[in-house]
Amino acid sequence: MSKLIRFFTKILDICKLVPMLPVVVIAAIPLALLGDWRPWGNAMAIPVLGNPGFGQWLVIALVLIIVADTVRGMIDDLRHGQVGVDLLAVVAILSTVAVHEYWASWAVMLMVTSGEAIEEYAQAKAEHSLTALMEAAPRTAHVVSLPGVGRDSAGDAGDASEGFRRVGQFATASAAHRFDTVPVEQVRLGDVLMVLPGETVPVDGELLSGSATLDLSNINGEPVPREVFAGARVMSGAVNGSSALTMRATQVAADSQYQRILELVASAQESRPAVVKTADRLAVPFTVLSLVIAGVAWAVSGLPTRFAQVLVLATPCPLLIAAPVAYIAGTGRLAAAGVLIKAQDVLENLGRVTQVFFDKTGTLTVKQPQVVRVEMLPGAATQFDGDHVLMMAGVVESYSVHILSKGIAKAGTEAMARLRRQSENDGRPCPGPDAVWFGGGREHPVVKDINEEAGKGVSGEVNGHVVRVGRLSFAAAGKDGFLTAGNADPTGPRHDPRPGTEAAGGTEEDVRTRFGLLQPDEMASYVSIDGRLIARIVLRDVPRANAGTALAKLHALGVAKLAMLTGDKRASADIIANEVGIDEVHAELFPEDKVAAVKSAAEDGNAVTMMVGDGVNDAPVLAVADIGVAMTDGTSTAASESAQVVIMTDDIAAVPRAIAIARRTKRVMLQAVIVGLALAVIGMIAAAFDLIPVVVGAFLQEAIDVVSILWALTALIDRD
Repeated sequence: MSKLIRFFTKILDICKLVPMLPVVVIAAIPLALLGDWRPWGNAMAIPVLGNPGFGQWLVIALVLIIVADTVRGMIDDLRHGQVGVDLLAVVAILSTVAVHEYWASWAVMLMVTSGEAIEEYAQAKAEHSLTALMEAAPRTAHVVSLPGVGRDSAGDAGDASEGFRRVGQFATASAAHRFDTVPVEQVRLGDVLMVLPGETVPVDGELLSGSATLDLSNINGEPVPREVFAGARVMSGAVNGSSALTMRATQVAADSQYQRILELVASAQESRPAVVKTADRLAVPFTVLSLVIAGVAWAVSGLPTRFAQVLVLATPCPLLIAAPVAYIAGTGRLAAAGVLIKAQDVLENLGRVTQVFFDKTGTLTVKQPQVVRVEMLPGAATQFDGDHVLMMAGVVESYSVHILSKGIAKAGTEAMARLRRQSENDGRPCPGPDAVWFGGGREHPVVKDINEEAGKGVSGEVNGHVVRVGRLSFAAAGKDGFLTAGNADPTGPRHDPRPGTEAAGGTEEDVRTRFGLLQPDEMASYVSIDGRLIARIVLRDVPRANAGTALAKLHALGVAKLAMLTGDKRASADIIANEVGIDEVHAELFPEDKVAAVKSAAEDGNAVTMMVGDGVNDAPVLAVADIGVAMTDGTSTAASESAQVVIMTDDIAAVPRAIAIARRTKRVMLQAVIVGLALAVIGMIAAAFDLIPVVVGAFLQEAIDVVSILWALTALIDRD
């Protein structure tokens, strides 16, 4: 029953979009029952038309209404620089009336009105993913009103109150939650906002609540909700989970992430790719060809009905509707996959890419260097193992802003989880007092006295142990002269005036020799605990887990060359290139060198270049490539604005997927156009030889339109 209700609801929606459709359908009843009824006798006989019956006059009236509306639309098209190719429909419908084929006239009217309905349905179906983004846009925000602050405060003096928000009659307030609901455009920087369960985050901001679960599918297509914690960035367009959250606005609505997405979507919808413009132009010669075939058929046969027979089968629909529908469907599929394009021309060019250039760091590799191993200082006696060192180093590094800190902090969290599991496997649900890494049975470490020295390292106390992480000189011999593991007495005093590396058994070079050489693409942070240098944490740029697979798919799609453009050293660039399958490496480049490399590749007349990057320094080369692709999680504004394609999922696998979708979209579009036009031409030739009656031809033309549009909609099917 519910399916039947939905069906009739859709029919009603279609009738609202094309109100003449139900009128034309109902007109078939008087045409069938009262077509030859002439209560006026011969008093209304007219040249050319003769003496139509009541039902036939009703059809003629509808013809005049539809022709007038169509001609008005053609004039509007001409004003906007587009050729009005609905001429075929106008001539066809008038010719059927002239030869007294009223059922054919009714069929052509049904064709015109139902064609509009089919076009509206196809457009809506193709734009579903895009309109879903539009409809999900946040429109209001709940601004928290704190006692004595903001809109509820009158202020002590005139000037002092000018900075407070003025609330108009549109605002609604909740006394229980102490917030005002205002249009999202009126949110200001620094406002504290409340987002209720199930609501959309209105603007970009910083999470103030302890934690929150956010659904990011509207932004990047990510299917699984993401848990974020206090201090994390929350993006507009994310849908809040089951608990209310509070946040501080860091962007106004116009500058927020979701607004940028909507601008990209609007830009793509308004644009028309070159191939669709070509299809529009081809509609004119097709119209001329149809009129020529119809005229020749009339002239040769001597029968004016033959002219109408041919024209009712002439349909430019595959050119005018199927082509743009296919491209809108492709744009919608890209949006559903988290890939946004700025114009539909980009979708066309995506399918022609021959060379792809990649930035290395953050594009082919993960965004931060990752821990690959922990090396204990040879000969150092210590109660800690690698996981203990990693956990404690990760704790202090979580307070640092250094480029290596996030990788160590992440590895430290994983080490803590391993230690906790190990404790539980030993039959102790909670670590005992001897579990030094937890500190007297605590589930979480106690941290204090965090201090970071720029360019040197970070130190702090973790569960009573002094931890220093950073350069060798910083970790081994801080300003207090820590003891080191090499020759320090574990029971001796905590501080020793001797330089740390000397105490470790020699100079810094000697200590590095004891640890062993690093690979060209590796870097290290050294760790001392309680004044003893005991380990180093080795990090490197790690390729994205799916980078190799993504690049292999690009080769499978026929991309001729995959190149890397990076400012890093040649040795480290070569290592990553070999791991992921890059064909050509350009290393130690400045931004202008990257631009020159892409321009050089574009000098080949047949080359279509793509540059994939993620950072601000990639913006110039993204702009100069035929197609610039920005991989972003919403934080790299400059890269996103310079690119023609924005991958919101920050997933390199979206690059070959976007190319595959673009190629399939163009293939489907060409198939829909060729099949539709071929059927129309075959039908017109058959009608010219009187093989198809005029009424049958009118319905056959409608079938051709439906076939070509449905074929175009197959671009929505995920076969890539």
